[in-house]
Amino acid sequence: MLEPVFLGLEDYRIRFLDIFKSSAHFNICTFAYLHICISAHPHIISYICLMDTPNIYSTFETEFRVRPDDIDMFHHVHNSKYFDYVLAARYDQMERCYGMAMEKFMERGFGWVVRTAYVDYKRALTMSDYFIVKTGIETIDEKGCRVRFSITNKATKKICCDGYFDYTMIDMATGRGAKIPQDVIEHYTV
Repeated sequence: MLEPVFLGLEDYRIRFLDIFKSSAHFNICTFAYLHICISAHPHIISYICLMDTPNIYSTFETEFRVRPDDIDMFHHVHNSKYFDYVLAARYDQMERCYGMAMEKFMERGFGWVVRTAYVDYKRALTMSDYFIVKTGIETIDEKGCRVRFSITNKATKKICCDGYFDYTMIDMATGRGAKIPQDVIEHYTV
């Protein structure tokens, strides 16, 4: 059994942020921890409200349909096609939803490359299925960004896969990593 330990305000702020960052939403554990914090330090609620909390970014959706050339020998969408779907959705959403298309980055001499890709496959898409690719920035800073995604079968409303891509900005002239300009970070913080 966990015993409450009464710590200083900074310790609570750090622990609260760790819990908040690791959770997609407040859950019962987060609520219980917050209750313990408030019991130990009633004035902590104003302190927590003043702290730097993680940004919550918008998510956007793009609809696609499975094409015949997406199907593999097992009669479902080949695993590599899910990467293509996410990249195509981001390309669409950069212009349509953020108002800053990939071409704008290229005009400034920048490009985006995938550093890490993680996909958790749950169920297959098959021929002619309509599906929704939902993406959104999870984090962004001067070094890169993480984009979370899910792909949902439109008919069944069940998630086919989800995951994330870590992107790094590069200088197109050198091919090396580049610092993301502050105006780009601000523009994509919607």
